[in-house]
Amino acid sequence: MKLTDLKQALKDLSLEYSRIKDLPQEERKAFGQEINRKKLAILAEIEVEEARLEAVDIKPIDLTAPMAENVEVKPKRHGSKHPLMVELDKVIDIYSNMGFEVMESTQLDDEFHMFESLNFPEGHPARDGYDTFRTKEGFIPPAHTSTMQYRALTSRLDQLEQDGQIAVVIPGRVFRNEDVDATHEHTFYQCEGVFVSKTATMGQMLGVLKNFFETYYGQSLNTKTQPGYFPFTEPSLEFQIEKPKALGGKGDGWLEMMGCGMIHPNVLKTAGIDPTIYKGFAWGGGIDRLVILKYQLDDIRFFESGKLNFLEEF
Repeated sequence: MKLTDLKQALKDLSLEYSRIKDLPQEERKAFGQEINRKKLAILAEIEVEEARLEAVDIKPIDLTAPMAENVEVKPKRHGSKHPLMVELDKVIDIYSNMGFEVMESTQLDDEFHMFESLNFPEGHPARDGYDTFRTKEGFIPPAHTSTMQYRALTSRLDQLEQDGQIAVVIPGRVFRNEDVDATHEHTFYQCEGVFVSKTATMGQMLGVLKNFFETYYGQSLNTKTQPGYFPFTEPSLEFQIEKPKALGGKGDGWLEMMGCGMIHPNVLKTAGIDPTIYKGFAWGGGIDRLVILKYQLDDIRFFESGKLNFLEEF
């Protein structure tokens, strides 16, 4: 018997001995002698088993080993990178190679950075166009990465004077109080771009965006713009590209990709930059849209669902 079994038998014997009080007086002596005989026999077996175990050459356990010896190695399931993060890294790499710094966006902000610093006066009707969440303390999960423009500009005023320009891209997660369905999500990713110099022009901006999308899709692309409206840019544009071949394009369709425009003088002035000396442009586009187009997905909710069967496809 194993040592553990012998010790258990000894415990069971103790329980059996407790019955002696219920026996007639004349039977107790014989019962006690029998229990004692069994106990001595078990103790002898325990002694023999302990001596045997002490004689066994046991190999010390290697605490650093990944598994025991002679154990079948089960195949590992390696996780994959989320498709949004794959595309976000690709977007950042392209802008970095174009000379833009990368600045991380905040995930909790306030009224000033969300509205006032971006030329949304108090009571401005354009504020109603952003279905913002608010905490009970009055903070705002940013509804767009443009909330970082003021920080990007004010933290680089010395750089502007020394190097003559500010060039920053700001990727981040944003939040909208949306009714969630296949085409609307309350949480998604954007990438903001900001450029300021004495000679910044709309032509430069359109060149930057054209270069970005041509690099991203790996082909030459026709582009066009149409008028738009954002309180923080003037003039404001919607930037479109011809449908790339990678998305099944045959030169006969257009895709609206992002909003852009020249930074409004009030935004520069609020950040401490003289708009009579410096000019700037800014743009912002969704990362989720790039992924949806690339993989021809029909439900934006997959990104935040945590469904492994979806994520394992990437």
